[in-house]
Order: sequence, then C-alpha cells, then structure tokens
Amino acid sequence: MITWDAFIYFAFASLFCWMGAVGCAYMPNLRRWTVPLMSLGLAIFAVFLIGFWVVLERPPLRTMGETRLWYSFFLSVVGLITYLKWRYRWILLYSTVLSGVFIFINLLKPEIHSKSLMPALQSPWFAPHVIVYMFAYALLGCSFLIALYVLYSVYKKNKDPQPLLSVTDNMVYAGFAFMTIGMLFGALWAKEAWGHYWSWDPKETWAAVTWLAYLLYIHLRWYAPRYVKETCILLIVSFLFLQMCWYGVNYLPAAQQSIHRYSMS
Repeated sequence: MITWDAFIYFAFASLFCWMGAVGCAYMPNLRRWTVPLMSLGLAIFAVFLIGFWVVLERPPLRTMGETRLWYSFFLSVVGLITYLKWRYRWILLYSTVLSGVFIFINLLKPEIHSKSLMPALQSPWFAPHVIVYMFAYALLGCSFLIALYVLYSVYKKNKDPQPLLSVTDNMVYAGFAFMTIGMLFGALWAKEAWGHYWSWDPKETWAAVTWLAYLLYIHLRWYAPRYVKETCILLIVSFLFLQMCWYGVNYLPAAQQSIHRYSMS
C-alpha cells in the first residue's frame, strides 16, 4: 500500500529525475534524455497520487497539503509541455524548483490525511473541480514568471518582448479556460451539495475577482497590445489574486465559517 509515509521516497525519486532532466536540457550531448527523464519523474509521482488515492479511498484533495501534491505534479506537466512546444529550458528549471518547494513544504509540514470526507465533498464534481483548478493554477503560475521576466529583463533592455508574451498569452488562454471549467464544475458541485450554484462565499468572491482579472488581461492583450508594461503588471496582480483565492482567503476572519475552508484534519 502507498501510504503518506512513502511520499518521501516517491518525491525524491521524482525530483531526482526532474533535476536530471534540467541538467540534460543544458547539455547538448545529453539533451535527448530531457523528455524521458521528465516523463519518468511524472510517472513516479503519478503512481504515488493514484496509490495514495486508493489507500485513502477518496481523492487526495481535501487538505491544503493534498492540493500542493497536485500543484507540484501539474507544474512539472506544464514545464514539460512548454519545453516540448517552445524548448524553453528555464521553464523546466522553474517548474522543478517550484515543485520541489511545495514538496518540501509537505515533507516539513505534513498534515493528517484522514480517509473521511464530509458529505459535501463526496460529490462526483469535487475531484474534477479541484484537479482542473490545480492545472489552471500551474499554467497561470508559469505565465506569472514570464511576466516578471519581461518586466525586469527583456523590457528594461529594450528587447522585443512579443515572442515571450505570445507564450504568456497562450498559457493564460489555456489557464483561463481550465479555470472557467473548474468554476462551472464548482457551481454544479455547489448546487448538488448546498442547493445553489453560487452564494458569494469569500472563496467564491475571490474566485470571481481572479477570473475577472485574467479576463481583463485577455481583453487588454487583444485590444491594446502595445501596453506591455501595464499588461504584465496586471498579470502579476492577477496571480496575487489567485494566491488569495487559493489559500490566503483561509486566514480572513470572514472565511472562518466558510464552506470552502480547507480542513486540516
């Protein structure tokens, strides 16, 4: 059985593969091993997620620590997809480092992973809602990093930022699409669990704010593409909203009774 105690072995095996892939990406004579090593690391991590799911007898998505597992996994998925599409080696490095950060947070601050689920979380919409959101967050996290790179490196050196911004736009389009799907899944889940699609719970309010911020970014890129600095700043602010929606809202006084507050037990 794959219990939480086994996480450290799967995590380090995955990180070892991902770090090896990053190293190979920067070495021309070993570059052909980049994709196989990234894929192997993802396969190892996926085995843990599936095995842990089976042991818990529920999707490992209830606590903040469990969602960090999916974020670590999807960051590496996005890193691999981006590398395959545009051959950006630094994205692999970024995804590996950030995945490692979330992995070490889980190792240093393990949470109780109970088999029990409150009735509202037993909905079939629960798992797709959270998984789709985690993939969207990973995509939008990469777009945030590129926005920072454009502002502090490319833009200040008067280089053409459009090649990077086109990558950012594609990530935002995909991330926004998955976020929208996640919100729709969430509305269906809320209707089944609580009898209404939307209640302006603090979590839902920040989700709406985040969604509108990314929608504004998309419109600005379409209708005012020359405002590079402004749209990059907006993308950074949108990502901060996303962080607030993901875990920051849990610390608000108004959210202590929220139906969306992550349980720590």
